[in-house]
Amino acid sequence: MSKMKSSSCPQRGEVGTSGMPREGTLRHAAEANPPHPGPLPTRERERQQRGGRLAAYAAIATLWIVAIVAGGAVGLFQAFGPPPLGRDLELSSVVLDRKGQLLRAYLTSEGRWRLPATTKDVDPRFFEVLLAYEDKRFWHHRGVDPFAMMRAAWQLATHGRIVSGGSTLSMQVARLLEPRAKRSFHVKVREAVRGLELEWKLSKEEILDLYLTLAPYGGNLEGVRAASLAYFNKEPRRLTLGEAALLVALPQSPELRRPDRYQEAARRARNRVLDRIAGHGLFTAAEIERAKREPVPNARKSLPMIAPHAADEAMAVSPRQTPQRLTIDASIQRTLEALARDRVAVLGPDMSAALIVVNNATGEILARIASPDYFDERRAGQVDLTQAIRSPGSALKPFIYGIGFEDGLIHPDTLIEDRPIRFGAYAPENFDLTFQGTVTVRRALQLSLNVPAVAVLEEVGPTRLITRLAQAGATLILPKTEAPGLALGLGGVGVRLTDLTMLYAGLARQGTVAPLNEGLGAVQKAPKRLIEPVAAWYVASSLLGTPPPESAAGGRIAFKTGTSYGYRDAWAVGFDGKHTIGVWVGRPDGAPVTGLAGRTAAAPILFDAFARLGMSPHPLPSAPRGVLITSTAKLPPPLRRFASHGAAGEAMTPQVRILFPPNGASLELSGLQGEAPDPIAIKIAGGTPPLNIMLNGMPAGSRSGAGTLFFEPDGPGFVRVTVTDATGAADTVLVRLQ
Repeated sequence: MSKMKSSSCPQRGEVGTSGMPREGTLRHAAEANPPHPGPLPTRERERQQRGGRLAAYAAIATLWIVAIVAGGAVGLFQAFGPPPLGRDLELSSVVLDRKGQLLRAYLTSEGRWRLPATTKDVDPRFFEVLLAYEDKRFWHHRGVDPFAMMRAAWQLATHGRIVSGGSTLSMQVARLLEPRAKRSFHVKVREAVRGLELEWKLSKEEILDLYLTLAPYGGNLEGVRAASLAYFNKEPRRLTLGEAALLVALPQSPELRRPDRYQEAARRARNRVLDRIAGHGLFTAAEIERAKREPVPNARKSLPMIAPHAADEAMAVSPRQTPQRLTIDASIQRTLEALARDRVAVLGPDMSAALIVVNNATGEILARIASPDYFDERRAGQVDLTQAIRSPGSALKPFIYGIGFEDGLIHPDTLIEDRPIRFGAYAPENFDLTFQGTVTVRRALQLSLNVPAVAVLEEVGPTRLITRLAQAGATLILPKTEAPGLALGLGGVGVRLTDLTMLYAGLARQGTVAPLNEGLGAVQKAPKRLIEPVAAWYVASSLLGTPPPESAAGGRIAFKTGTSYGYRDAWAVGFDGKHTIGVWVGRPDGAPVTGLAGRTAAAPILFDAFARLGMSPHPLPSAPRGVLITSTAKLPPPLRRFASHGAAGEAMTPQVRILFPPNGASLELSGLQGEAPDPIAIKIAGGTPPLNIMLNGMPAGSRSGAGTLFFEPDGPGFVRVTVTDATGAADTVLVRLQ
């Protein structure tokens, strides 16, 4: 803090620093009211004589105090022992965000909010008011102000009561460091001596810092920072003149002027401060009047409770370290906490959510919402759900395909079958219980098809997948006595939201995983390899085309959803070129929730979270060297169609296939204008009779075998055609009629 100067140069006609009118004012007063030429009345003479005696006594007392303080300082220093310098004070532990904003504070062992504060933390106008009201010569005296003592003694003598005190801020700090229940001459001398000692040992700024930290503000509030947060709900860096005046007035009588209990007394005290400083030329009359009109708070507000789980974890790791600085950005954290509260309120009283935002480049956690409400017992608010072990559903599929890309087994445009198939005793099904037939690997990943993912996992190997993810830093938990199997690809494993988000950030980094960190300034651990850059780019570019949730714009972020067995967990993890966000939704107790799905419950939160970051999505990294961008027909022959080389995969039945129309085709409607369109042909091959046909989920008849049938369309639009045979085998195509 730059050295502050008290403005003690009064204007013409003002009251001087001694409390007496200046010479010019006296002269004008004498000219306006000449003295009475006759003898004074007896009562007036007695009054003057009494005032003269009191003034003499006050002067003698003042000189005596000054003599004791100045002449006997060495002896008093020895008598009172070494001065307390405030270096062993117990302060409230505080946790700050990356910009120094308060996330959370903790009570001292005595149950006090004693937040550390320095001059750089407080609005300069607070010091202007404080010094003008309490200690105008603070920057010039050495702990004791003889002029202030003489003025206080004179005012006591002439008014018969205390008008202003003679204590300097240094003496007040001494009193705060060594509180005394009783006030006496001995205590006053002790404060004066301590004030001199503090000035000898500490700088002026350090003495101010102690005052800012220890001044009482009513109840268990100590220090200007705690008071500003409790009464104004803001840090003291930006105070209005009225707020500054109130904070100067409260320490004089903190319990009787508490705004939350005695609002009118607080208002009067604030206005007295404003009246006192009005003549110092620091503020205009208009500013003073405007400050008097400011409302006085009538209640205490809760101190910040931002990212409470992260703060608790930091304090548990280093309980003696304060302040603690986290990588969390308080503005992002606060925004996403509100988002989580709003969304779970709609989902139901037992539902909860967790979010985490990661900086891709550094692995720093910018926000971590471990529960929507820390104090909500029904939602187990104090449980950190970002660390809960849950089934990821389909959220691990991108890493299956990533290793497949790396091994040269597949390319995003490789054709792969999505048909009923059995792997030993395991027969995977899709979420909607339908099959898409022949699709590209890219499309299989975007639609989260199960059979293609399991087929690729069979080639990659479940043990290899879980080992690769573990080597990248993720912890995956298998059920006891169970070895990795093909169900791993569909959620047969436990993972934390933090680890899953870290892995996805590795895809955004083109295959290297930066370990997550939450402590600002912590030593950065070396990145770990996940997959090769080309493979990571293939996965990211494929996920960029995943169909977005309703009312959301696609192609802006790469993302994947997941739904665990039994509808217990809904996931959505997405990334752009700068951030990765992971979302989990479910019940804290792990109970199933009917209809819970990642696409409908978690994905909308993910997209809303990216929107609330307040910036446009950053583009993904450009394609690394070695990327092959081409069509299926131009791929090398081994990559044009994926074929499982293992013996486990066996077709369950003779395949039923829709030969026409092909999936994704656009068909022109024909027919006379004004009449119904001509029927559309469907050509079916294979399958075990009877064959059942459904159009948009509605039965449209059956056939005794393969062949061609016709249906009459209602008009332009999309039509999903599904054919199933007697064994349950199915094929589905989606065509557009125009």
